[in-house]
Amino acid sequence: MDIEEIKRLLQAALLDCEINVESEGSHLNVTVVGEVFEGKRAVQRQQLVYGALNEQIASGAVHAVNMKLCTPAEWQAA
Repeated sequence: MDIEEIKRLLQAALLDCEINVESEGSHLNVTVVGEVFEGKRAVQRQQLVYGALNEQIASGAVHAVNMKLCTPAEWQAA
């Protein structure tokens, strides 16, 4: 799966977020920082990412997604 395609899908679903995608074959490392995560629990944040990548996961193009999902304040505090 092309990293730029994954990034484009995430950008379309997660507006106004900073997104970084790294790939190791069909395994992705995704970092997303944005206000969209404010007030959401970890599972809710993950569901937003999985929703954007659902077709790629279902087809097997993406096998696993490691996620770091933060609000801007959480990112600065880390």
